[in-house]
Amino acid sequence: MEALNEAAAPPLTALVRQEWTRFRSRGRLIAMVAATLVVILIGLLLTVVGNRSSCSEGPVEVPCPTDPVGPRGQAVSDMFYFAHQPLGVNGSITVRMTSMTGIITYPPPDHDEIVSGLVPWAKAGIIIKDGTAQGSSYAALMVTGSHGVRMQYDYVHDIAGSPGKVSAASPRWLRLTRSGDTITGYESADGTRWTKVGAARLPGLPETVRVGLFTASPGDLTLRRVGLGAGLPESRFTQATASFDHVSLKGAAGGEWRHGPVGEMGHTDWERLHRPPGLVESNGRLTVTGSGDIAPVPEGGGHTIEQTLVGLAIGLIIVLVVAARFMTAEYRSGVSGSPPFTGRRLAAKALLVGAAAFVVGSVAAAVVVPTGAVLLRAKGLSVVPVSTLTGLRVVVGIGAVFAVAAVIALALGMLLRRGWAAVLVAISTVVLPYLLAVLPLLPDDVARWLLRLTPAAGFAVQQTVREYPQVVAHYAPLAGYFPLPWWVGFAILCGYAAVALALIAFRLRRQVRASQPPAQWR
Repeated sequence: MEALNEAAAPPLTALVRQEWTRFRSRGRLIAMVAATLVVILIGLLLTVVGNRSSCSEGPVEVPCPTDPVGPRGQAVSDMFYFAHQPLGVNGSITVRMTSMTGIITYPPPDHDEIVSGLVPWAKAGIIIKDGTAQGSSYAALMVTGSHGVRMQYDYVHDIAGSPGKVSAASPRWLRLTRSGDTITGYESADGTRWTKVGAARLPGLPETVRVGLFTASPGDLTLRRVGLGAGLPESRFTQATASFDHVSLKGAAGGEWRHGPVGEMGHTDWERLHRPPGLVESNGRLTVTGSGDIAPVPEGGGHTIEQTLVGLAIGLIIVLVVAARFMTAEYRSGVSGSPPFTGRRLAAKALLVGAAAFVVGSVAAAVVVPTGAVLLRAKGLSVVPVSTLTGLRVVVGIGAVFAVAAVIALALGMLLRRGWAAVLVAISTVVLPYLLAVLPLLPDDVARWLLRLTPAAGFAVQQTVREYPQVVAHYAPLAGYFPLPWWVGFAILCGYAAVALALIAFRLRRQVRASQPPAQWR
């Protein structure tokens, strides 16, 4: 009987047209337009009002410093102390590193003293670099504070060598060789038996590059607790000092070492009054002191396009209200004349509501993302560049999240049959976890699990920034980092929608069976 009823039903396209006739009331259309405008206007308003293009120095407004740009156009940190000489197309540098020490200023818990120690990604070693300009191409072989020997190149690439720290009793021999555009790194415990760490190809290297010794030490990052346990990042100045001997150069002119900071350093009280950055030569030993880092900037070094989407939550709430009430309208008193529910009619409603929500989300994102980026640049602010495909993924992804979330609200409307209850559950499961995760309220681990286990995982479609394991940063939802890849987060949201629709299909089958007359036995 159920199969016959479905076969006799109108085609799905006709059902969608019928549902569109019911949906296109003035109130619903105004609400959907309002949802689109809310996302656009809030995003653009906060972009214009909430960002400034200058920094204050007393009563004087000066331009804010910007991060240098690496070989691939990404924002990078490129600050270290560099002792160097020119190197030709073919050559090498070999050193023995005998010590690496440092200081950390005012760490927790009391923040009242300067202590000896190295942050995990303090680094010192040898480097081949395309000049001394910030952002230029390089390859370096180094010993780190807590991650052993590493070979890093062009800021984003990191290759692990042997673990352990360096000391006078356990020195490390390091070697970099250049053959055209290829730089190869080796390490040794005794200077005799060498192990290859890795190789890097740096296209476009000039015939003459700079080769030498370097030291860097990034800030000490800790979290200050706020709200219900959320953490706000705080960074303190650190400095590292490394000693080298048995320095051997091939393919270099030799002579005196030129040295100086890449980037600005030497401005802290510690550097002015205690130990300035620099190079000290004594009896064949070279000691290099410096701070800073050579690495990508995790946050992208500027404003991200998802920062223009701050109105998403409010716009989505409006869409969820419309979707839930569209379904429950047929259960409210005074509404009659609707045909009975079937699986095909439910599919038609879901297609219509999903399509309408997709238009709202994608149109809003398509307007606010590029317009917000233009406004930020017009104010002199940097914007993290993204590829055309990434920008398209964000726009389409936002539309898809709106569509699937609207289908969930529609399904809740049929399951609960009360508009207020469906709206409350939809907002509590889709929007509220997202807001709790990205606002400075909950501990980072709780926020991450909210965005793994709830439908709010779908908001990961808007993320464009990247996490780098070789950079210590606040990788948390509060800082714009989602715990799941965008496609996994969206799949979780779709999974919730599928479960809700399956529950409705199960209820409809039970209703059909209950409405059939009992069999007459003869």
